[in-house]
Amino acid sequence: MKIWSTDIGNAYLETHTKEKVYIIAGPEFGYREGHVLIVSKALCGLHSSGLRWSERLADVLREMGYFTSKCEKYIWMRDKGDHCEHIAVHVDDLMIASKDPEAIVKILVEKYQFKLKGTGPTEFHLGCDFFSDEEGVLCYAPKKYIEKILENYRRIYGTWPKPATSPLTTGDHPELDTSELLNEDDQKIYQSLIGALQWVIQIGCFDIQTAVTTLSRFRAMPRQGHLDRVKRIHGYLSKMCHATIKIRTDAPDYSNIPVKMYDW
Repeated sequence: MKIWSTDIGNAYLETHTKEKVYIIAGPEFGYREGHVLIVSKALCGLHSSGLRWSERLADVLREMGYFTSKCEKYIWMRDKGDHCEHIAVHVDDLMIASKDPEAIVKILVEKYQFKLKGTGPTEFHLGCDFFSDEEGVLCYAPKKYIEKILENYRRIYGTWPKPATSPLTTGDHPELDTSELLNEDDQKIYQSLIGALQWVIQIGCFDIQTAVTTLSRFRAMPRQGHLDRVKRIHGYLSKMCHATIKIRTDAPDYSNIPVKMYDW
């Protein structure tokens, strides 16, 4: 199958609100100043706009014959006989796995009038790089996002992080740290760095999950020692920036692994 991605432009404006929303026009509306204007589209900022858009997209996909996965409601599937198509949804970003993704895109544009952008074979999606290795195996790695994180670190501290071989040292207990509490500016930096690390976990860096979630507990009142640990995680990412996840669809070969027999 081919793997394509696309982004639905102005997605919230593709649906309508269910609430009665209005504004009183100001001077910027010219001769309509003072008029009551009804807001019919699900504008960004309304509390229910996200739900309205997800309902709209779900109706479209059901009409096209798709149904949701039982284990993940944002993955939609359709049986094509010789293969099963998949569409993974993240708000207004779609990743399509199909033998003919062009046909799916054409229906979304021509029938449903969606304004798509960035449509084509997946190379960069949700901050993650997608590519094939020398054997044609699909791979993904957040290389560009890690570069962005490290560049942000250099902008803040004026130097690159010191490379580290592990996210945290062996036997470390951040909850026992008694170093000095950070000032307000450093607290904001700490929270910003933690937020970026949380997203890089979502797109593939599972090896820093335990360290980041542990340090996330101290976002309200972080200490200098906690910030030093966050810096170490950045150093670990700089050393492991080329780590890649490969998606293999064939059954693994365990024939060369000896099976130890036990006399229970």
